[in-house]
Amino acid sequence: MTFLNEMLGAGSATLGYIIPFLFVLTLVIFFHELGHFLVARWTGVKVLAFSLGFGPEIVGFNDRRGTRWRLAAIPLGGYVRFAGDENAASAPDVDALERMTPDERRGSFFFAPLPARAAIVAAGPIANFLLAIVIFACVFMTVGRPATDALVDQVEPGSAAAEAGLIAGDLVTAIDGQKIRSFSDMQRIVSVSAERPLTLTVERGESELSLTATPRQRELTDNFGNKQRVGVLGVTRSTTPGNVRYETFGPIEAVTEGAKETWFVVEHTGRYLGRMVIGRESTDQIGGPIRIAKTSGDVATLGFVALINLAAILSVSIGLLNLLPIPMLDGGHLLFYAVEALRGRPLGARAQEMGMRVGLAFVLMLMIFATWNDIVHLSSLG
Repeated sequence: MTFLNEMLGAGSATLGYIIPFLFVLTLVIFFHELGHFLVARWTGVKVLAFSLGFGPEIVGFNDRRGTRWRLAAIPLGGYVRFAGDENAASAPDVDALERMTPDERRGSFFFAPLPARAAIVAAGPIANFLLAIVIFACVFMTVGRPATDALVDQVEPGSAAAEAGLIAGDLVTAIDGQKIRSFSDMQRIVSVSAERPLTLTVERGESELSLTATPRQRELTDNFGNKQRVGVLGVTRSTTPGNVRYETFGPIEAVTEGAKETWFVVEHTGRYLGRMVIGRESTDQIGGPIRIAKTSGDVATLGFVALINLAAILSVSIGLLNLLPIPMLDGGHLLFYAVEALRGRPLGARAQEMGMRVGLAFVLMLMIFATWNDIVHLSSLG
């Protein structure tokens, strides 16, 4: 019985990770591909298939315009396949393109005008950003956002805050001219500003002071055992009853705040990637499907709101990843179109094929590296 209980417990724990992972990933991928699909339909390009997942089809149907909607066996992505595509990566089928009749060419992606092709490709990442904005806005309208004034309760001796002159009772109202409405606002800026001087505007009694603090990089462990390096000042917030509240927003304000939240994720991710390229950040923060699955399962224990917020953050990340100028990704296609616009004609089939091969090699190496990071990360936790 003990062995059976252990097996059932392991199965239940696995489902606790798989189900939230599939929910989050499927939601994000569906809207990404839906962006491609809708703009393709709008511009008159024929869509042959809309697939969630890769590999053998589990279930599917054809709509009245001939698009095959399919759910596939490997749920780690998806694709929209257009008329004239050789494969799911939208590489051109040169032989098929040459055999097309004039009517067929009018519905082919590769014979569509350049602006239409660029719009179709860009629509996927844009849909990811819009999904994130909508999710954040809905949460802000319904549940609200926790807001605690950036009121300092304690200052850690010898910390960056102590060296800057912060004391208990100080209220931080701005950082580098950016208004601070809550302790979370302050944490967000500080966490991505390790070793970078920040100008703090502080209310102390009836006076307003300007202090300069340089957050120190520190490795912190969250409630699920995940480690990350962030900037810290060394202060704790005041948790007196009057200082803890939830803010809800009307529709217009919620959309604005949702857009700000989305931009914060974009900015934070972009800064991390930039610092990683120049060697100022470690690559161990790059994660793949295993870490996403673990994070999804962990976050799901906090409730649906936390899980849907994770979906919004992942949606932004996937949108940004796809905009990288790497062949095989949307950004690589957009790079080809930019070259085409400058040259006045597309790149040759040979050049595009070589680009796709290089892009495929890069994407595969990135996936292997991310998976290796996941394995090392999980090993360090247990």
